[in-house]
Amino acid sequence: MIDAILRDLRQPEYIHVLINPLPIYGLAMGLLGLIVAFFLRSRRAQIATLIVVLVSAASAWPVYEFGEQAYDRVLSMADEPGRAWLDEHRDRGEDCIWFFYGLAVLSAVALVAPRKWPRSATPLVASVILLGVATLGIGGYIAYAGGKIRHREFRNVPPPPRKPEQEHR
Repeated sequence: MIDAILRDLRQPEYIHVLINPLPIYGLAMGLLGLIVAFFLRSRRAQIATLIVVLVSAASAWPVYEFGEQAYDRVLSMADEPGRAWLDEHRDRGEDCIWFFYGLAVLSAVALVAPRKWPRSATPLVASVILLGVATLGIGGYIAYAGGKIRHREFRNVPPPPRKPEQEHR
């Protein structure tokens, strides 16, 4: 049993599927808490939920990296529509990962800057909420294509046309 688990943990495609909910579910919960903390005007609650948002947004980096490492293996396992969805998922991830990084940086600034400039707390938290909501939607956009790679039952629309390989690298 332990050997099987350890073998799974050495497969980037397994790790990608295992951790890919973190940026979306974690961000959703962090934003919910941050919105409540914002209206309660509780700096302590804001700090706690900003940390959740920061960690959730930063977790997109290993999700992205493991996805990149898994690309060739998943490509070989997918059927033709799945390959088109895989390419689309990859393109969306490459184009949109920057929103997660930006949100992580903005969250860190919102944690630290109010120590020196206390009046910056409210606009920074509001900015994190706005960028966080946009980033959450973008995460859903990326995941939408990812869910169709191996799940034929979710393919309710035709796949996007596949692009030449050189456009990916």
